[in-house]
Amino acid sequence: MKKLSTAELKRRFTSLHSWELPKQTGALAPAHVWTNRDMDPTPIEDQTWSTWSILAYWATDTINLATWQTASAILAVGLSWREAIPIMVVGNFCVAVALVLNGAIGAKLHVPFSVIVSSSFGFYLKYFCIVSRAILAMFWLGIQSANGAQCVTIMLRAWAPSYNDIPNQLSESAGITTQGMISYFLFWIIQLPLLLIHPTKLRPLFWIKLVAAPVSAIAIMGWSVNRARGGGDIFALRATVNGPQYAWLWLTCMSSVTGNWSTLAVNIPDFTRYAKSANGQYIQLPAMPIIFTVCGVLGIVTTSASKVFSGEYLWNPLDIIAIWLDYGSGGRCAAFFAALAWYIAQVGTNITANSISAANDLTVLFPRWVNIKRGCMIAAVIAGWVLVPWKILSSAQTFLAFMGGYAVFLGPMAGIMVSDYWLVKRQHIDIPSLYNPHGRYGYIGGCNWRAAVAFIVPVAPLLPGLGLSISGSEVVKINDGVTNLYTFNWLFGFVTSIVLYTTLSYAVPAKETLLKETIWDLDGTAIHAYPREDDIEKVSGIVPPEKRDESDAKPL
Repeated sequence: MKKLSTAELKRRFTSLHSWELPKQTGALAPAHVWTNRDMDPTPIEDQTWSTWSILAYWATDTINLATWQTASAILAVGLSWREAIPIMVVGNFCVAVALVLNGAIGAKLHVPFSVIVSSSFGFYLKYFCIVSRAILAMFWLGIQSANGAQCVTIMLRAWAPSYNDIPNQLSESAGITTQGMISYFLFWIIQLPLLLIHPTKLRPLFWIKLVAAPVSAIAIMGWSVNRARGGGDIFALRATVNGPQYAWLWLTCMSSVTGNWSTLAVNIPDFTRYAKSANGQYIQLPAMPIIFTVCGVLGIVTTSASKVFSGEYLWNPLDIIAIWLDYGSGGRCAAFFAALAWYIAQVGTNITANSISAANDLTVLFPRWVNIKRGCMIAAVIAGWVLVPWKILSSAQTFLAFMGGYAVFLGPMAGIMVSDYWLVKRQHIDIPSLYNPHGRYGYIGGCNWRAAVAFIVPVAPLLPGLGLSISGSEVVKINDGVTNLYTFNWLFGFVTSIVLYTTLSYAVPAKETLLKETIWDLDGTAIHAYPREDDIEKVSGIVPPEKRDESDAKPL
């Protein structure tokens, strides 16, 4: 890292212009539109993710405390393992379909979500999507950090048992103890420089986490089952609800599972843009539901066994690890390394899924000032402190409400992107126009009214249910029909938006956006982000711009 002189430091703190990023000469945007390298199509040398890299990405991203807690929290609200397992399979398969369809956009065009969304929403309306998604990505960044702080607490207690004796100086309304705040700060400050790892350099992290987290998870389950002399009574239990309540609770929990990945269903192009092959990302469809379900089953078995030796269902694996601290030096050693493995899992997930997602959005919102590295730093501050994430994790019910809640907005976004690319534009996009406010994706005033309608119509009827899930029936009074509709909010928004957007786009087409082929270049200058010449013709049948007539690039 370049060392700044005293004069440069003084200039940085006295002049806002000194923080400007240099404008990239190879950018596709017009001269009056500021952009930077992280917004441009991924160059060939950065397309390093193979099919195995994508598989490792999901294996590492899925195995974390949130996945374990989501599965176990299903049991905490009155359902049994018989419902939990199919809920995880169905919920993850539904969101995996959106992941693959939107992931194909990044894998083929090599542009991030915050750029490709111009095609469907319009150059200026896209900023609503970007801001919404950025805020939610930062929420996730904060939640994973709050979970990670518990790992730090256990490691420090294992290293120095007296750490547990720190007196609490904070009020109950703070939602965290003095000890918890110290651990949270340590997690946050240690994680901060790690967030600066560029997406193209993440593969070593994948393999480290792929070893650490599963070993710890299996060890916790093995110890719990051995201590309980079996799997516990949870496999003999049945759901405590029945009738209509059973059905709606089933759908509510499924929504929480889809909500788990609804952010990535929208911004998966941020990662698939680094793929070597346009087809490699299809591994997500079977891999993601399988890996999530396996991790969830580990959580269910462990939670069941924990009831035998603790008297209650421990739905957080760190609570079980904390028990090991009472087993002398050997127990403390095991607790330290198990907590360290989950610490690695949390940091890895924050880097691969949360920080980079928010940073990509910030680069588009503030391209003059923010690149991916700066965006990661800004996201870490907002997510870590402004959003007070430790209060979100106060109970299983609150956690499920949060997980399902933000899917209200992301379901329609994902559906509109799918419809626009696959059904309306037929995979033919004018890439340079994605960067041009006066290009073919300007629509009316930079807004595509079709996308606005397809977004508002499914979101509006879900807002009362969102208010009810967060504030409770004492504050929000709505009828049963509206309440039940909210129980499958993501799926409702995803499907409804596809139908509406496709119908409106065919009934009142934006003809200037409908192309016969993808436009890769700007004024005949090649974008070095995609195979050129004969490779294009062999793979996709697309004729390079220098070999086609000018008329071929015109709308249908």
